[in-house]
This record gives sequence, structure tokens and C-alpha cells, in this order.
Amino acid sequence: MTDHATSHKGHNQFGALPVWDLSDLYPGKDSPELKADLDKARADAAAFEADYKGKLAELTKAGKLIEAIRRTEALGDLTGKIGSFSFLQYAQNTTDPDRAKFMGDINEALTTLSTRVLFFDLELNRIEDDVLEAALAGDAELARYRPWFDELRKAKPYQLEDRVEELFHDKSVTAYSAWNRLFDETMASLRFDVDGDVLNLEATLHLLSERDEKKRESAYKALAKTLRENGRLFTHITNVLAKDKEISDRWRGYKDIADSRHLANSVEREVVDALQSAVQEAYPRLSHRYYKMKAKWFGKDKLNAWDRNAPLPTSDERLFDWETAKATVMEAYGKFSPKLAEVAAPFFDSGWIDAPVSEGKLSGAFAHPTVPSAHPYLMLNYLGRARDVMTLAHELGHGVHQRLAAAQGPLLANTPLTLAETASVFGEMLTFRSLLDQTTDPKQRFALLSSKVEDMLNTVVRQIAFYSFERKVHTARRQGELRTEEINAIWLEVQAESLGEGIELNEGYDIFWTYVPHFIHSPFYVYAYAFGDCLVNSLYAQYEKANEGFAERYFELLKAGGSKHHSELLAPFGLDARDPQFWSLGLSMIEGLIDELEATSPN
Repeated sequence: MTDHATSHKGHNQFGALPVWDLSDLYPGKDSPELKADLDKARADAAAFEADYKGKLAELTKAGKLIEAIRRTEALGDLTGKIGSFSFLQYAQNTTDPDRAKFMGDINEALTTLSTRVLFFDLELNRIEDDVLEAALAGDAELARYRPWFDELRKAKPYQLEDRVEELFHDKSVTAYSAWNRLFDETMASLRFDVDGDVLNLEATLHLLSERDEKKRESAYKALAKTLRENGRLFTHITNVLAKDKEISDRWRGYKDIADSRHLANSVEREVVDALQSAVQEAYPRLSHRYYKMKAKWFGKDKLNAWDRNAPLPTSDERLFDWETAKATVMEAYGKFSPKLAEVAAPFFDSGWIDAPVSEGKLSGAFAHPTVPSAHPYLMLNYLGRARDVMTLAHELGHGVHQRLAAAQGPLLANTPLTLAETASVFGEMLTFRSLLDQTTDPKQRFALLSSKVEDMLNTVVRQIAFYSFERKVHTARRQGELRTEEINAIWLEVQAESLGEGIELNEGYDIFWTYVPHFIHSPFYVYAYAFGDCLVNSLYAQYEKANEGFAERYFELLKAGGSKHHSELLAPFGLDARDPQFWSLGLSMIEGLIDELEATSPN
């Protein structure tokens, strides 16, 4: 594994930061292994089509459907591996034209071959219920896939005739996928002039949590200036993608603008509506109250927009080198369960993490599951703050979840987004509690608590505000194209409602919606963060009440992947997301931390 830490100015202080070793997937983009697998995938897709198209009903009656399931899983694993490699090498440097071309070519090739097997899901959904039920009842191996069939059948009312589905599928390369790529490459190429230092997006956003207010203000103004200069492009991308989604929804017959996301998440609309209402009703008790308190700690009537994530005057500004970050997270994981630490350990010494900030690298952080036959890869932009340690704990939780669920196989390993945040947020909570327990200095403890509250507000309040923003934008777009000023106005309205009177939305804040990638890549994804945070708060409350046998039940939840509905997975913990009190329990934990802060406030 190559150590890139020394090649990135300003990162030597963190030690040898790990970078990805993608050779576990393929030796390189020109490797014979990759070419052979792509050829095999094409041949397998053609053979699959020839063997099964138009014959699934007969196969089902004959008790032979399991053969097709095994083959579709094998093909999915193979194409998923190729697609994962092309994306991950691109994520390391999105401004490299060779990497971008390679990913584009691979995406086209995979879309073309997958069109040949698109009939499979469509044809399965045309099989009569009693015929499929008889097949599931008569074959124990096939019956294991019942949850997958159940989810597939939910999509049946929105399924179009085969030729239209093929057209939608083929055109995805030149439709939303193309706009996603344009957004990513534009964001990666943007530069922000902060008092003469020309920085990328990640480094500029990082300055908003600097101790020096002048630096924060300069970074804020640099962000506003560059984002506004590119506002026309981002407005156009948003308009096109919202219209593209409206066309798809209209053809499929979805009633609500977020129904397709709810379906993909295996969650009922009323559950998400209850979450949104509960969080919005809690705004005054949570964000409004906290930011007024924070303004007081800063000796101000109101915080400026660039102060929202500012460290407190009493905060501990230590930088954590990589080994300390690793030890902190692994100790917290191990304290909960040695098995959890054992599953997490290979990420650190096998080239499964890419940590340095580097030119052209995607901003933010993610865990990519790849495919069950391989292993996940984690991407960070590590800058040594306590928040970066928490991000490591978060993404590592995703990675552990993905490893544990892999045994379910390609069709059942994928966890719906609502539960996909469970292990990540839980890992973060374990790390936070471990750090808090070790902190005896009252000022440091206060700073840790306030930092955790801010992270929770960013995860719950901010993400529900994002969801509200998306709903308003997509609704308004149905009446015609939106001008930048109109989207800006929606953004300011939603942000003012969620942040309250403790924060001044300074000039330039109206354009800050433009850099949020979730709006582009995964419309309405954002509520999954709030769902996950509230769920974990409730889970952690159960753990604190009675931890006997909790770890075992927790591992069963993670191992299930997408093989069970959220109601079934939460039942062993005595939790039910359909119960309005469920959300109150999760939100009350945040409120309790704010109470503790108020009681120990230095002002």
C-alpha cells in the first residue's frame, strides 16, 4: 500500500494516512482481469436472457426459479465489482480526465448489458400471486428470498411495459447519471479564494469550524462568492433533475414526490411524515434553544451564519493524529463488544480506507459496500479534528454493517437507507460516550457535549430541513422552471424555520443549497439520517437501561441486511417506528443533552 500522507502538504502531522488498495477488485483499469470479467459479464447477460426471457412463469411452476435467482446474483456480483472499481478510482481524483472517461465507458457498458436482464424483475412481477406463493412454499432455498420478492412486488403498481422500462434504463446514462457527473466534476474543480489562499470545497468548508472568527467569515464569503458565480449552472442542474424525476414519477403513477424514495427505503410514507412532524415540532426545544444559548456563550445577541459550527471559546482544539484516532474508535468499539472491534480491524491495515485530503478527490466521506464477494471501502477527508474522529467512527460503522450483512448475498445484503445509518450512528455514539467518560475536565466535557449536540442537530434538524426544502423545490418545479432567486428564497425560508432567531442568515447564505450533493445524487435521501439518528438514540437508551444480551441482538440486526422489514428488526428491542412515541424518545435524548449543557453553562 502506498503512503500518500507525505505527498500532501499539511497532512504529515497526522502520521501515515492510509490510502485505498483497489487491487482487491482489479490490478488496474487496463488489466486483463477486468477486461476478462467485462467480457464474461456480457456473455453471462446474453445467456441469461436467452435462457429465461419469456419463460419465468413456466420455470416457477416447474420449481426451477431458484436456478435463475442464483445466476442473477452471480451476474450482479460480477457487474457490481466492475462498477465499484470504476467509481472508486474516479472518486480518488474526479478531475483526472482518464479516470472520468474510464468510469463513463464502464457505466455505458454495464447499462447496455444490464438492459438484457432488465426483463427479469418485470417478468417476475407478472407471475400470478398464487403461482409464486406455491413456488416459495415448495422450495426452502427459494423461500429465503421471500423478503426480496415482497419488496419487488411493492413496485408492481409502478411498473411500465418492458420497452418503456428499457428506454428509461438505457437513457439513464445521458439523463440523471450525466447530470450527477457534471455536478461532481464541477464541485471538484471549484476554487475558493480565502484571503489569498486558493482552496477546494472541502478545505474551505473546514474553515467554517475554525476558532478564528475572521477565518470563518472569510471562508463563508469565499463560499458565497464562488457558489453564486456558478449559481446558474447549479440552478439548471436542479431544474433538469427535478423535471426528470417528475416525468418518471408521472409515468409510473407515484402519488407523492417522495414515494419512490420511501419504496426504495422499505418505509411507509406515514412513518416518514410522523418523523418530519415530530422534528419540526421540536425545533423550538432543540435548535432554536441551543443556538440562542450558543450566541450567549459567544457574547452575542445572534450568531452569524459562519458561527453556527464554530468551536466554543472554551473548546479543546487538539488535533488527533491517525493512530490516536484509530485507537480511540477501536477502543470504543471493543468496549461494546470485542467482536465489533474484530470485524472493524481489517479496515485499518488492508488498504480499505482512503484518508488524506487530495486534489480532485470527492468531498465528504462515505462507505462503499462494493459486493458481497469483496469488501467495503471507506473514504474520508481526514483533517485531525474531533469531528473527523467521529466521522471515522461513523463510516467504520457502515463498513462493519456491510461486512456482517454480506453473508445474505447480493439480493438480500443491501440495507434500506432508513436502517443503513444504524451501525454508523451507533458507532459514533459509542465513540462519543467513550470520550466523554474519559474526560474529567469540566470545560473539555462541556465542549464535547456541545459538539455532540451540534452534530445531532446537523443530523436531525438540518436533514429534516433539507427534506422540507427538497419537497418545496420539487413541488414548485412542477409549475415550471425555477429561477435561482426562487430556489434561494425557499432555502432561506426553510433554514430560518429550522435554525430560529439565534442565527443571522447573512448575505450570501441564500446560495448555500448549491453544494449539498444529496439533492443531486439521491433526492429525498436526507431524511434517512434523521431516521437513523433518532433510531440509534432510542436504541442506545435501551442499551443503557439493560445491556444484557443487547450486543447479540444488535449483531442480528446488522447481519439481517435487507432480509427483514424495520418493524421486524426493531421488535426485539421493544421499538416500533410506527409509534409516534418512538420519535419522541429519540428526540428527548438530544433535549436531555441540551438540558445538561444549560445546567453547566459557563454563562
